[in-house]
Amino acid sequence: MTSIDWERYPRVAYQPQARLWLTIQVNLGLAHNTVMAYGRGLEDFLRFCELHGITSEQATREHIALYVHDMAQRPRSVSGPVAGRNYDVGLANATMQQRLTVVRLFYDYLMEEQIREDNPVGRGRYTPDKGFAGARERGLIPHYHMLPWIPTEEQWLGILGVVRTESLRTRLMFAMSYDAGLRREELCLLETGDIDPSRQHLRIRAETTKNRRERILPYCGTTSLLYGAYLQQRRKLSRGRGLLFLSESRRNYAQPISFWTWSKIVHNIANRANVPQFSPHTIRHLCLTDLARAGWDMHEIALFAGHRSLQSTLLYIHLSGRELAERLERSMNTIRALRVTTLEELL
Repeated sequence: MTSIDWERYPRVAYQPQARLWLTIQVNLGLAHNTVMAYGRGLEDFLRFCELHGITSEQATREHIALYVHDMAQRPRSVSGPVAGRNYDVGLANATMQQRLTVVRLFYDYLMEEQIREDNPVGRGRYTPDKGFAGARERGLIPHYHMLPWIPTEEQWLGILGVVRTESLRTRLMFAMSYDAGLRREELCLLETGDIDPSRQHLRIRAETTKNRRERILPYCGTTSLLYGAYLQQRRKLSRGRGLLFLSESRRNYAQPISFWTWSKIVHNIANRANVPQFSPHTIRHLCLTDLARAGWDMHEIALFAGHRSLQSTLLYIHLSGRELAERLERSMNTIRALRVTTLEELL
């Protein structure tokens, strides 16, 4: 079962109703990544309430609007344009949407417990069977559907140049992440028994995935060589089975690599390569986009990625530009044939 690191969410831990709500999400079996997102979102809102002298139980729609304004004015955590955007203030639209969703769900809970009579975030209350009860209002902020950012070929080669100087473990994690298009959690939770070196397959266990669906994925010859070399190194740290990737630092010697540690490693690599917007999830974005560029069918990419909805997969078809390029080529060929035919009039 997912455990909560309450030190990361001190305000949530201190506020009884917030703590109970997040604990309920764990008990309901939500994915670890989802629980962390809920914890971060609620912690952020409670921090805002604290700074403005607002109690969460008494927050009004005006306070929620002020919270939206606050998120829109925050400085970015990295320098330069992010994901193709040319300004350096305000949280990303997707992040703001996610934070508001967390706050709305929390207030739905407070209403169910009869602590509040209304939900200041609005947009009705959602239930799986009945959808939104009552009139559904317009969202507090517009919802932009932006494509994921992926590096250019030059940026990718710069990233690889830095990765080559990293430890054997980091090189293997990077290669395996791209080969199988793994999410950060799926990578860090790989166990020694999940790898089948004879077939060059790895098993992504259902409990480590976002949608609880197990899948078997291949990896390439280079990754296989890195894996064989890493196993020799890992035996010096531990001969026990269990999580594959272990720390070599004195502080956490032979302890599993955490999600946060892997994120820090990738961000460090990105900064050294002067590509600050590169993140652990960028590797997955690039893998799936490359599959679309290679002509994989949308359903094949969805199966590979572990997507439940084809709408998620469609992002990578769009990002690759494959369908538009093919349509443009067919159109131009047709137009060219017509032009050539009209040239016959010159005879």
